[in-house]
Amino acid sequence: MDDRPLILTALLDEPTRRHLDGLRTRHFPPERLLVGAHLTLFHALPAPTLSDVVADVAVATARAPVTARVSGIRSLGRGVAYTLDSPELLALRRSLAVRWHEHLTGQDAGKSDLHVTVQNKVTPERARALHASLTAGFTPWDATVTGLALWRYDGGPWEAGPRFPFAGGPVPDAGGAG
Repeated sequence: MDDRPLILTALLDEPTRRHLDGLRTRHFPPERLLVGAHLTLFHALPAPTLSDVVADVAVATARAPVTARVSGIRSLGRGVAYTLDSPELLALRRSLAVRWHEHLTGQDAGKSDLHVTVQNKVTPERARALHASLTAGFTPWDATVTGLALWRYDGGPWEAGPRFPFAGGPVPDAGGAG
């Protein structure tokens, strides 16, 4: 039996994903760059729940694609992330969290923000410099969440699992992870 934890991410439209992935490639320490840019909804769902997770995600994605506003840039202390605002995506996440509440880690049970990390595990000075640089030229934009994706955490690189495009949306690719 495969006991590697499951990760659920939201897939972003191709231009947004390419932009954030390019920033991640430029600013992440190369030895730590094991996955592409991603918007994690759940970090560690137990492997034995796979069939329930797949069924619940299939139901959750039987809807139109969701809009997310890339609204700002946040300091992580030793990194930088783009923040996203999407009441629809947060509501979808909350509904899944209710279904999976008994299986959620503390991190997943308490998650209420949406972000894509483009730099992490660097010195605070490097993080402050990138934050200042990105903030100086930042203009918010709207992105489309095209679907959800399941992954297996493999202690480093992620192994891609099934993709769940929103009804009427394009079939998303692996989102640069893996």
